[in-house]
Amino acid sequence: MENSRDRVLASLNHLQPDQIAIDFGAHRSSGIAAMAYPKLKKALGISRGDIYVYDVIQQLAIVEPEVLDAVGADVLELGRGFLLSDSDWKDWELPDGTPCKIPAFINLEKRGADWVLLSDSGMDLGIMKKGCFFFEQLSWPWAGRNPEEQNFSDLEQAFARGMWTATPAPPGLDPLTDEGFAELAKGAEKLRESTDRAIIGLFGGNLFEVPQFLYGMENYFMHMAMYPEGCKRLSQALVDYYLPRLERWLEAVGPYIDVILFGDDLGAQGGPQMSTEMYREYFKPWHSILWKKAKELAPHVNVHLHCCGGIEPLLADLIDAGLDSSNPVQISCAGMDPAHLKQTYGDRFTFWGGGCDTRQILPFGTPEEVRRNVRELVSIFQPGGGFVFQQVHNIMADVPPENIVAMFDEVNKIRQS
Repeated sequence: MENSRDRVLASLNHLQPDQIAIDFGAHRSSGIAAMAYPKLKKALGISRGDIYVYDVIQQLAIVEPEVLDAVGADVLELGRGFLLSDSDWKDWELPDGTPCKIPAFINLEKRGADWVLLSDSGMDLGIMKKGCFFFEQLSWPWAGRNPEEQNFSDLEQAFARGMWTATPAPPGLDPLTDEGFAELAKGAEKLRESTDRAIIGLFGGNLFEVPQFLYGMENYFMHMAMYPEGCKRLSQALVDYYLPRLERWLEAVGPYIDVILFGDDLGAQGGPQMSTEMYREYFKPWHSILWKKAKELAPHVNVHLHCCGGIEPLLADLIDAGLDSSNPVQISCAGMDPAHLKQTYGDRFTFWGGGCDTRQILPFGTPEEVRRNVRELVSIFQPGGGFVFQQVHNIMADVPPENIVAMFDEVNKIRQS
């Protein structure tokens, strides 16, 4: 029988594993909202342990080893090897009043009924208003500017003033400092020695989303139409910023991870957020630089992209640029028919997700509808490897725990059949 890591690696190498590989919470779009997590634990009969919110913006919980065992998870996120002391965490309270813990380096301030997320310098980055379950961005560092007029010399300073770019999740260490590099390597090695689960390392390296975080989404979309040369210079500036960090980061953690996770939400519900031609002009050459550098530095590591939406028209180019796998496999979006995806790309691309619909079925269906959805989707994606099971995206705060239990129970029944 294969262990968890062998199972995941077989799947990534398009071999049929002994059982379906399962991911739950091994990256920031395969997890569970912290408010839903204690209900899931109760449904699983687990009463021990605190609630640790490692991704404060999205309000995602760390999935504890006992829960990972209960659902049969085969993958861990690299961040689980860090922030292991009580002093690394501080007390907080979820929007529903449930006590929890958040990383000690996160700066939050209560203002009336709202919570404000602050940068290290005390700048307002995001807000979670009363009744909301996640933080929304407040500051766009380059709003009012355009890439045609910039030389991007203040890119690093801009990163420190945007909510998504300035708010770290564990490990939250800078690989360019000697201390950060050493801590990364030490924590990654110790995590590797402690588990037979596959390990995902989140690098990021976003080229399309970061400009949206800096200018504002609607502004950057206009910039892409109005200032093509400036936008391409920005893609190059981002790659120049990422490359030395990628090299040092992989030097530190590369021997201890199985998957490197990049990010860029290129799709929406109705399909890609840009034409294929625009992707090839603005992003593909620079994605290729990053992904091929990752393979050069760590040939054993699977290059993975978190990419929401209907991205089927871009998949051939993404694969050509060096991509091995992606999630969330958003099957409810235009063009993302599971059978078409598997038949067209399944021999050379791994679909990480698409195992249960999180738009309608998981939140609003009955447990039997959830089970039926899992059986149908697994029957399409599983044959021949190239598939890691996860629900399409994070489990939201209001998803019934009985549906979550039904989802994992059904996929584990399939494993054992």
